[in-house]
Amino acid sequence: MPVFTYKGRSGRGDLVQGSLEGSDSSAIADQLINTGITPIEIKASRSSHPKTEGPSLWQRLSQDKSVDPLEVMLFSRQMYTLLKAGVPIMRALAGLQESTQNQLFATMIQDLRESLDSGRELSTAMRRHPKVFSHFYVSMVQVGEMTGMLDQTFLRLYEHLEFEKDMRERIKSALRYPTFVVIAMAIALVIVNLFVIPAFAKVFEGFHTELPMMTKVLLGFSHFMVASWPVLLAALIGAVVGFRSWVNTVDGRYKWDRYKFQLPIAGPIIKKATLARFARSLALSFKSGIPIVQALNTVGMVVDNEFMRSKVEQMRDGVERGESILRTAHATGVFNPTVMQMIAVGEETGDMDGLMFEVAGMYERDVEYEVKNLSAQIEPIMIVGLGAMVLVLALGIFLPMWDLGKAALHR
Repeated sequence: MPVFTYKGRSGRGDLVQGSLEGSDSSAIADQLINTGITPIEIKASRSSHPKTEGPSLWQRLSQDKSVDPLEVMLFSRQMYTLLKAGVPIMRALAGLQESTQNQLFATMIQDLRESLDSGRELSTAMRRHPKVFSHFYVSMVQVGEMTGMLDQTFLRLYEHLEFEKDMRERIKSALRYPTFVVIAMAIALVIVNLFVIPAFAKVFEGFHTELPMMTKVLLGFSHFMVASWPVLLAALIGAVVGFRSWVNTVDGRYKWDRYKFQLPIAGPIIKKATLARFARSLALSFKSGIPIVQALNTVGMVVDNEFMRSKVEQMRDGVERGESILRTAHATGVFNPTVMQMIAVGEETGDMDGLMFEVAGMYERDVEYEVKNLSAQIEPIMIVGLGAMVLVLALGIFLPMWDLGKAALHR
């Protein structure tokens, strides 16, 4: 049987520690209580039972990075179902650990169970895995523990994660086709300039005549790309690396997130999707009973946009000073008049969570509509760009041949 080390308090309050054999930590706790010792901490002794050792060093370093968000979403739904059915939380976690196919996620659940065994709360145990459970997720679980509505909290978290997943997939699907077309055009342009135009250049040299301006431009640009492609490739890689490094800085991330809202066509979609995420998260916090200042602080961690996060923090600071939500929201300058009116009604009636859900729904419908029309807006631009590229190539290549044909006819 495995060996467990324990710490506890005797009937007189003295600290007692030692080790005992047992099937699990619950059995050890029963043994200690029967002997008059109140357990404080119970841990498996790794040296005495190798099979109960924790994950390897590589697993500990990579477990949080390898957990798919879908796993967390399904975990939330399953926890709601089990807790609603009256299953004790330790038994629920044990069942989920056995049923999951992801070994790293199972290891994480095992860590949650051990933390609960040692007397920690579930939210405290989840806080040990910040790359799996966000600050918003942990705060919601903590409120669920305080209010005794942990099952409903997991249901709301599942719905929230499902909404986040749906929003990301909509934007990705809308951008997939335009991205593919732009990449294909860029590849075609490189191939034409590196291989096609140089072949025609040898033919044009045999004409021994003055070439049209368009042809000279094409030949000059092609010659530049052939002679300088290593430099251009290095410059492209350097630009990508430099941009990523700049975005990873605090100032760079803030400026880029602010600029994303101003992008043509895609900017309004990104802004409305961010505002929908903010409104739904805030409504969920209000509905769960989180105090407004803590709710704004928590929601700021969810929006995934530094510019929007600064606006949420601005709202939080205003509320801390005693200002109304309406006034602080108006000061940010990111909400339209309709939303401001709904916030005013929500404050007046005390139904902020319901009104914020309405705001989220309004933004979600706008995003859905614009995502459906995104391809229709981008296609004309791509067609014009593709047509201009083909026209330039056609004129540059076929004008010399046409001039040569006319000269031959006049002879």
